[in-house]
Amino acid sequence: MAQYLLSVHSVEGEVGDPMTKEEMGQFMERVGSLEEEMKSAGAWLFGGALGDPETATVVRVSDGEVLTTDGPFAESKEHLGGFYIVEAEDLDAALRWASKTTAAVSKPIEVRPFRHVSGA
Repeated sequence: MAQYLLSVHSVEGEVGDPMTKEEMGQFMERVGSLEEEMKSAGAWLFGGALGDPETATVVRVSDGEVLTTDGPFAESKEHLGGFYIVEAEDLDAALRWASKTTAAVSKPIEVRPFRHVSGA
């Protein structure tokens, strides 16, 4: 089986009305149900929500010195908000999980396979 990254993307400034307590509960229920379905199907490997882009720290080496800078690596209106790593038989199966994910979180989902490295 192959492994796929289902990345949840958000767009800066794209803000709807704040969720009511009831709407937030319904959202959490949808996400919880999706994650339980993934686990029951044996597809779930890992998932998580990320902090806002301004919480990022970039680490790089320049002239042999380690440098850190605050903020995201790339300045962009679109950013990675969370992700799932799933195991699926093929791309079509991964896309089915992505369609359920976008329905649950109401955000675009990018699907990318992990590279298979021989002998690793």
